[in-house]
Amino acid sequence: MHKPDAEIQPLLLCCDLDRTLIPNGSQAESPEARPRFRQLCSHPAVHLAMVTGRHLDLIHEAIKHWQLPTPNFIIGDVGTSIYTFAEGEWQPWTHWAAEIGPDWGGMTHGDIAEELADIPAITLQPTAQQGVFKVSYQVGLDADREALETELQHRLWGIGVNARLIWSVDELANARLLDILPNSASKLHAVEFLGQQYSYPTERTVFAGDSGNDLEVLGSHIHAILVANAHPEVQEEALRLATASDLPDALYIAKGGFLSMNGYYAAGVLEGLAHYIPETAGWMALSD
Repeated sequence: MHKPDAEIQPLLLCCDLDRTLIPNGSQAESPEARPRFRQLCSHPAVHLAMVTGRHLDLIHEAIKHWQLPTPNFIIGDVGTSIYTFAEGEWQPWTHWAAEIGPDWGGMTHGDIAEELADIPAITLQPTAQQGVFKVSYQVGLDADREALETELQHRLWGIGVNARLIWSVDELANARLLDILPNSASKLHAVEFLGQQYSYPTERTVFAGDSGNDLEVLGSHIHAILVANAHPEVQEEALRLATASDLPDALYIAKGGFLSMNGYYAAGVLEGLAHYIPETAGWMALSD
């Protein structure tokens, strides 16, 4: 993990994990993609933030299992936690918790889960998928999303919780997922907060993702990459958001062909990064 170097203009690369850096979707991974990504992240100008729905322990498991580079920052639990490494361990940012915590009006994860326990369309995900400021559910494919959202927000407002509902899809399980977060918590807000704390320039900040919980960033002012394996519905919605925001140049959809790779997963991240910041292409070269 590299420390900031005053002589090199830093680059903040923010990457989702599952089906963005981690090739756990249905498409095949280009064999050189992750080795090239590791080579890129060894450059002292690249500061990596992993931005994921996973809890800290599951992030550690993923880094080890998939041989990913150690990040400089971790944004976990769909943007509800931020960590930096200090004194031999990953330390949560208490100032980020103070930023988003008031939206839950003093309620806890357990309070919210108890309030919603009698709604048959939703089932709590395993404990490892939960967070202090994240209540995560699996939702039946036949559920009426609009009616469910109305019911959930009614219940949450009733106990003083100002929440946002984030939908995504688990391709392998063929299931819909729902995260309930503080309204002010999101991957976008967390990336912006991180960038402000370390004064990363906007033009040197890049985000890569693939799923519904990445859409707010993909449609924002931040340079964003949608990897080629993203679900067509996500691609369509990301394009719609970027167009509606009059920010079409802030979204790049990987096509494949860059360095003879297919644009899926890490290959798409590298392709998009080279599109925004061309000098990075030379930082991806593998040694003979």
